[in-house]
Amino acid sequence: MSSSKKLSNQHNSSELQAEIGKFIAYNQDEFSELVTFVDFAEKFTLGFIEINFSPDIDLLIAGLEQNPQCQEIQFVVLDFPEKNLRFLRDELVQQLAKITKETNKKLVLLIRNLEKSIGVFGDYPPVLQDLNFVRDSYRQTVPHPLLFILPDYAISRLAKFAPDFWAWKSGLFRFKTTELTRDRAIANTLNTDINIERLPTPEQQERIDLLHGLLMEYHPTGEIPSPEHLRNCCNILNELGKAYLSQHKPIKAREYLEKAGKIANQFPDYSLEIEVINQLGKSYQQQRQFESANSYHQQALDIAKKQKNRPAVVNSLFFLGNVSLDMRQFHQAQDYYQQALEIEIEFGDRYSSASTYHNLGIVAQKLREYDQARDYYQQALEIYIEFGDSYECASTYHNLGSVAQESREYDQARDYYQQALEIKIEFGDRYASASTYHQLGIVAQELREYDQARDYYQQALEIEIEFGDRYASASTYHNLGIVAQKLRKYDQARDYYQQALEIKIEFGDRYSSASTYYQLGKVAEELGELEEAKANYLQDLVITTKFNDEHGLGISLRNLARFYQTTQDEDLLRKVAKILGTTVEELKETIINSEE
Repeated sequence: MSSSKKLSNQHNSSELQAEIGKFIAYNQDEFSELVTFVDFAEKFTLGFIEINFSPDIDLLIAGLEQNPQCQEIQFVVLDFPEKNLRFLRDELVQQLAKITKETNKKLVLLIRNLEKSIGVFGDYPPVLQDLNFVRDSYRQTVPHPLLFILPDYAISRLAKFAPDFWAWKSGLFRFKTTELTRDRAIANTLNTDINIERLPTPEQQERIDLLHGLLMEYHPTGEIPSPEHLRNCCNILNELGKAYLSQHKPIKAREYLEKAGKIANQFPDYSLEIEVINQLGKSYQQQRQFESANSYHQQALDIAKKQKNRPAVVNSLFFLGNVSLDMRQFHQAQDYYQQALEIEIEFGDRYSSASTYHNLGIVAQKLREYDQARDYYQQALEIYIEFGDSYECASTYHNLGSVAQESREYDQARDYYQQALEIKIEFGDRYASASTYHQLGIVAQELREYDQARDYYQQALEIEIEFGDRYASASTYHNLGIVAQKLRKYDQARDYYQQALEIKIEFGDRYSSASTYYQLGKVAEELGELEEAKANYLQDLVITTKFNDEHGLGISLRNLARFYQTTQDEDLLRKVAKILGTTVEELKETIINSEE
């Protein structure tokens, strides 16, 4: 429970008093009706207040507390920001028991933040379903005037999904947003240069809340936005899509981006249309639906080329490179990045070239060209430092650490990772910290510091689960399995590997599955389950062969040769020969030569 005491303590501020006065004056008729409602309301009475922005709620509460007609009323603000709230009545009863009632004053409850559990999309939010179901019990258990303060969309959803409860309302008060509040919201969302990815999670949510408020201003529920508001609506929807992508919620992001795309077609702003299409592509990429992602980025590239919009061409090429990188089409990715880099150099866009150098470094690293990768990362890092962009330095330090790690320079790797982690923590980027904790775990694992490795992996896993990044958690489960296996905790190792494998299969990541099958084979072999080990090793071989992974194939074949020497399993040789498209005799000759 929270009260308005903090706000009340600020009432002496002349600036705040002026804002309260302006808000009430701007909504004079509605405010007067609300005061009258509160004055006459007795026992359980239900009212709704529509306000789209949280700052205006604070002004309204302060205005009520100061109003002469309300001096015999005890206002108590109850805050319910829990997204998974279901049983509101039970919560209210618990909070009521904690309230110290003031003598000779009528208690009026103001409910705020319930929109978090009501949501924006989807059918039958649990909190509204329950609200409708238990409405009759409110008269006895909550015998006080009750005012719900909600934004436009939440009131519309409440009326739709809790119609019985809604039917009991004795008042509905719609407050207009002041120009000052609207201008502040625009300044902090549409007109800010600060990328939402660089904001700590609480501030990200504040921006999302402001964007939702602005959307209600320009596109009220059930209404068609006026022609003069279309561009604002499109910008807001696009920003909401980008915001949810930054929180790794691609499906939610797409709900806004698809609406933005429909509006963008109604007026000739090709730059905005291209941006929306590319964001849609990124939403599919986050879900590893690469064909759809490619299709959107290619569509954006075609429009950008037709409009001769060089910055948009660069962005689309970069995004196409990112998808190719995820699909392990490294030479294709390299080609897209090189095309982007040529345009950036031609037009002197040195800052933008940093991210392209960075991603060319990733490609080189995937191709095991470590010196080339290091050179690209260093070029990116120099540019970020030159422009004072310490936030972007974090990912480059991270990848320099990865190159050092691949080169077995573990102390150097750890130093780079620590630099990356410090920056991510400084900027409150908790999500990005997970990958660095994961890599620090690998370094500790390589140095046989298994307890430390497990701690780092657990930190990474907690963040991945917190942000719902199920795909990223697969590699962390995999590595937790390796640590458990090193500690000879085979049942636990197998459980971790199985969790990793299930996720990889779920996301269609067949390539990455190979290493997990390999480790499952190792566990089975160490437990003496030789048939199970053989099946997993063969699965690993099938995948590495299919993806033409020369490095992985070499490891698989050396391991299978060792396994054959131990078991003398002729059936194994026949199956390996079939997978490789060779004969058993040739395979045996290869094994004999490798022994020599």
